Amino acid sequence: MRSPVGQVPDRSREQEDHRAMAAIDAHLLSLITFIPLIGMAVLLVLKGDNLIKIAAAIFAGLPLALSIRLIRLYNPGTAELQFIERHSWIPSFNIEFFMGVDGLGLTMVVLTTLLAFICIFASWGINRAVKGYFALFLLLETGMVGVFCALDFILFYFFWEVMLLPMYFLIGVWGGPRREYAAIKFFLYTLFGSVFMLLAILALYFTSEPHTFNMVKLFGADSGQGYLFRTLVWWAFFIAFAIKVPVFPFHTWLPDAHVEAPTAISVILAGVLLKMGVYGLFRVNFSILPQATSEAAFWVAILGMINIVYGALCAMAQKDLKKLVAYSSVSHMGFCLLGMASFTPQGVNGAVLQMFNHGIITGMLFLLVGVIYDRAHHREIDGFGGLGARMPIYTGITALAFFASLGLPGLAGFWGEVLVFLGAFSTYRWITIVSTSGIVLGAAYLLWTLQRVFFGPLNEKYKALPEINARELFTLVPLGAITIIVGIYPRWVMDLFRVSMDGILSYIP
Repeated sequence: MRSPVGQVPDRSREQEDHRAMAAIDAHLLSLITFIPLIGMAVLLVLKGDNLIKIAAAIFAGLPLALSIRLIRLYNPGTAELQFIERHSWIPSFNIEFFMGVDGLGLTMVVLTTLLAFICIFASWGINRAVKGYFALFLLLETGMVGVFCALDFILFYFFWEVMLLPMYFLIGVWGGPRREYAAIKFFLYTLFGSVFMLLAILALYFTSEPHTFNMVKLFGADSGQGYLFRTLVWWAFFIAFAIKVPVFPFHTWLPDAHVEAPTAISVILAGVLLKMGVYGLFRVNFSILPQATSEAAFWVAILGMINIVYGALCAMAQKDLKKLVAYSSVSHMGFCLLGMASFTPQGVNGAVLQMFNHGIITGMLFLLVGVIYDRAHHREIDGFGGLGARMPIYTGITALAFFASLGLPGLAGFWGEVLVFLGAFSTYRWITIVSTSGIVLGAAYLLWTLQRVFFGPLNEKYKALPEINARELFTLVPLGAITIIVGIYPRWVMDLFRVSMDGILSYIP
């Protein structure tokens, strides 16, 4: 019997769809990385502010959708790099277009695309030089995603520097009253670190046989090197990444940048850029220079402790709500340093979970600060009072973010800190004991802020303050949901990177 009419074309259409999906899957990382760059080019020829904003949302939404596809296809049971894309780029110097992710990189790619998509809607109120703002934002997303995917040092350095330029302009043009100072300070600090990184990359290139920028081939590269060489190279990389984390005393650019940056850029600064520093320490210092990492671990733990305590004390002294959240980031990133220095599975996994959780929770906090600033046009903590009666929905979401940030059990912030302390206590007992004071201090400054802003008699100036609107809820509800889900079931995230982190930890002698 003959096949029914239309059956063959249907089968061929299915085959074509399958081939198209296979082609997309084979280049997922390139698509996630460069779709925002294509979007930037498209935005430059569009006219009309609303059309530009809608197009920016589409070109930020596509990488997020592909990141979800990445999670579905990822095999969490192996520490091997996946979704490899490798092509010759500059053969004379053995430079390649080499991309791939493990669980660590995948987690950061998903976090980046999620926050970038949300930040497009958080930027909806931008009404000055709209085309330039959204075009630069999409370029920034390309740079950030590229850092987490690149496996060739030149490609890694290229994306690291690509990120610098749009961030400079996004702060310097669309920021607050001291925006030029904050942007220049951010630029100079990051550029200072980049010089050290470039020198360290060249040192590894010329000491490798054959010369290579391939990061995978350089894993464990310091095992045959002398103490002086590996120590100098390790500290050169560490300074470059420490500026991004930021590690004391390289942290001073962060509060200025946060205070002056637009709300969405503050979210990206805290949610993604700080994580690039910790990611670099894991990908480069741990994997490529494990011997030197082992020798410097104690000092990393000390710096982590200083970050935790010093950042919390500084946060407690702040009167500006945004600066308080900025200093809380300095404190919370100290947990990542302490966890990674422990060289234990609990500590290292806790550090990565803290990276993810901090990105979600602090992203919420900066969005919430932006909501109240748009209405009151100031961020002075003592200038509010009693807002809970006037804005109950906003108050509830803020309370959720505050409680998650201080590490309340049942919310996401709890698990990263607990795992860090469990892992670090067996290695650095007294450092860990001192670091636990950061939890108490964190509870103190967050609860005190909550009390001063939302409770007590309502400030008469704000008796007509409007409640949070639908667009603002759209940016906050997904982050709040993730905070609750991860707080109840942290394995949802940890299963993505646990095996990969065991693999990275295996390089440490």
